[in-house]
Amino acid sequence: MSEANSHHRRIRSYVLREGRLTQGQQRAFEQLWPDFGIPFDGNRLGLQTLFENSAPIYLEIGFGDGESLAQMAACNPDNNYLGVEMHRPGIGHLLLKIEQLMLTNIRIIRHDAVEVITQGLADASLSGVYLFFPDPWHKRRHNKRRILQPALVEQLARVMRPGGVFHAATDWEEYAEYMLQVMNAADQAFRNCTPDGGYSPRPDYRLLTKFEQRGQQLGHRVRDLIFQRR
Repeated sequence: MSEANSHHRRIRSYVLREGRLTQGQQRAFEQLWPDFGIPFDGNRLGLQTLFENSAPIYLEIGFGDGESLAQMAACNPDNNYLGVEMHRPGIGHLLLKIEQLMLTNIRIIRHDAVEVITQGLADASLSGVYLFFPDPWHKRRHNKRRILQPALVEQLARVMRPGGVFHAATDWEEYAEYMLQVMNAADQAFRNCTPDGGYSPRPDYRLLTKFEQRGQQLGHRVRDLIFQRR
């Protein structure tokens, strides 16, 4: 790689830490990934073709173990859900949940979410975007790695339909304040769903995870931010 290309390489919002797959997760990749996984090569995706219908499409950025995504898909069979995640164990866990719940309305991409949004999604192709518990990169020198940046918000505005909802959640107070500032600054494209311009109550569709329950026991306060595309 040339020095110029290295200098302009985009800063990643994640570090790939690959844990070992369980036997079940390995089987899920072998048997289920061909049906639910979407290869991504940097080109524009035909989402309606991939889902084989024209139902509304919701994207979850970095779905972790996929529990929330699977629950939303199970509770809303008339919607489609696209999950983007880099870590194979989490993807394997979601594939097993898809099998267990007999879901047909989820597709998965294993790739950098920013590149998928920027390069792979057409204008006004999504009805909603979820960003639950992203890495807060809490050290000041690492803040530039945070995924929610003004440049990404511009892309979210491009790929979301009017009336679509962007919902983020974090248990890191300083990151919540930062995200709220970034989203409120994009008020020409997004409207804060809370009248006072602050945080929103947790809606029922966002699963209360074991991670969040442990955080609450430790006194961590979770903040939800919900914005509507104008």
